[in-house]
Amino acid sequence: MADTLTRSAPTLATRRPRIAVRFGILALVVVVAAVGVLTWNVPGEPGSRAFWLAVNLRVVSVATIALVACCQAVATVLFHTATANRILTPSIMGFDALYVVMQTALVFFFGSAALSATDGLLKVAVQSALMVGFATLLYGWLFAGRRGNLHVMLLVGVVLGVGFGSLSTVMQRLLTPSDFDILSARLFGNLSNSDAEYLPWAALVVAAVLAVVWRARHRLDVLALGREASLNLGLSYRREVIGMLVLVAVLISVSTTMVGPMTFFGFLVATLAYQLAGSSQHRVVLPFAALLGMATLLAGYFVLRHVFYAAGMLSIIIEFVGGVFFLVYLLRKGSL
Repeated sequence: MADTLTRSAPTLATRRPRIAVRFGILALVVVVAAVGVLTWNVPGEPGSRAFWLAVNLRVVSVATIALVACCQAVATVLFHTATANRILTPSIMGFDALYVVMQTALVFFFGSAALSATDGLLKVAVQSALMVGFATLLYGWLFAGRRGNLHVMLLVGVVLGVGFGSLSTVMQRLLTPSDFDILSARLFGNLSNSDAEYLPWAALVVAAVLAVVWRARHRLDVLALGREASLNLGLSYRREVIGMLVLVAVLISVSTTMVGPMTFFGFLVATLAYQLAGSSQHRVVLPFAALLGMATLLAGYFVLRHVFYAAGMLSIIIEFVGGVFFLVYLLRKGSL
């Protein structure tokens, strides 16, 4: 036994420097990509008024990317921990479908002009409140009963998501071609959809949620052990799971209302973070996932914007890669 501990000690000791190096590389990629997005091919002389005006406009894109990356990455890791399953994503609970049905209903009843007429902080707040309220009621109702369990909740979430999707499809088929085109542009995840007016409020909400998650990082480690182990270690399993799922709903609602649905991005980032972090502890995985998400979006945005001049295709390409990665991972794993 002593020999085993002696042999394992160097491995544990050398793991931290490797994690620190990987973390530093990701941070460097984020900084370089952010500086590149802000300063590459900026019109006007450096320091001129036109130069700083262009940089200020790009700051909105960089800040939006950082917020969306943190929301998607952290929410997916939390969802994996709460459900004890690394294949499921928050979109399985119908968040994306709820956003789509709200946007579709707005166009269906009031016309495409209502989309731009109602744009503003109030609309974002109402959409986020509806999504979080839906999630809270669903989780509370399904977990409150004696027979309430996580699998039933997930199944109900899938059914509701399919129902919302079907309702959206019916309304979309009754729209005029022009209204449908305008609606379709809103339903694709697009990092250029965000408005600078939303950023301060969204940043405050995300910062508050991240602070709560960071304080709960040790409880998350216990929660990841499963229901029986959590109860044996004195953790209130039901309360912790519901709390984490509500935080997931807040993060996903902020991300979705800012840029639209992103189904597989969180799964892609979280799965890669588990491999790169080299640890299952949330104090390591969560920062890795957030940094990896920002590095992926910022580097992809820079390449597509300044090399291929197709910045609007970023979310489509990432979702395609994430979907392929999801299928490959599922086929290799062999089950849910």
